[in-house]
Amino acid sequence: MKHLIPIAALVCFVLCLAWGQAQPAQPTTQSAAGAAPSFPDADADTRRAKAVIDQGIQALGGQAYLNIRNRELQGRGYGFHHGTPTSLGVVFWSFSEYPDKERIEFTPERDVAQLFVGNKGYEITFKGAHPMEQKDLDDYLRRRHYSLDAVLRTWVNEPGVILLFEGNALAAQHPAQKVTLINAKNESVSLFFDSDTHLPIKKSFEWRDPVDRQKNLEEEVYENYRPVSGIMVPSNVTRYFNGDMSNQRFIHSATFNQGLDQAMFDPNSGYSPTKPKSKH
Repeated sequence: MKHLIPIAALVCFVLCLAWGQAQPAQPTTQSAAGAAPSFPDADADTRRAKAVIDQGIQALGGQAYLNIRNRELQGRGYGFHHGTPTSLGVVFWSFSEYPDKERIEFTPERDVAQLFVGNKGYEITFKGAHPMEQKDLDDYLRRRHYSLDAVLRTWVNEPGVILLFEGNALAAQHPAQKVTLINAKNESVSLFFDSDTHLPIKKSFEWRDPVDRQKNLEEEVYENYRPVSGIMVPSNVTRYFNGDMSNQRFIHSATFNQGLDQAMFDPNSGYSPTKPKSKH
């Protein structure tokens, strides 16, 4: 069992799809032609950026996407180091609940798990739960903060956020429109929306390591969308770190708003995925 834990930890931190931030986002609506713009005092560039984001949200499912309360994913993830595969792939089950809960289970027996509740993280094995290494937790929290869901459901509605339309671009070999968001903390993230489908196909952001002060670039590419309960879900998600592929995730199934057993988010509950779940 011990040899599974490093694999699970590696794959989790490079595959888990982080969820939104501190509170559910308010619905975002697309400005109709001739109607008052969402930002009445903003210049044309900001209004153009907002329109592109609104189109992207509508393409993802509109209100169905914005109203997601919880989600279940099942698939397989592959880790890479400097672009070279580090394993043959690990199956995973991910259970997420807004605003800040996520549980990821590994191995066919689902007997190794990682749990994130608020700003705390735990590793769970047959020996029980113990706190996650701080560096690994910091990596997860950073990805959650810059996640696509957080940007589209939270960042875009924050006071003082700046929206920049940066024109046409090429992302994942698709013609795209690029938009950059800068929040009140001067943190920025760029989104690329497919020019034809309007779906988000790439996200990128930079951060500086607090230890060595090195600036790092993280990117995610979203491909092969399919509809699930009125919501578009990317079947393939590929992550890059400083230009090198670091993880590739394949989503086999997804469900939304089905209710989750709250015991799975309690590290001391003794929750077992093999027992029937009591939904609330």
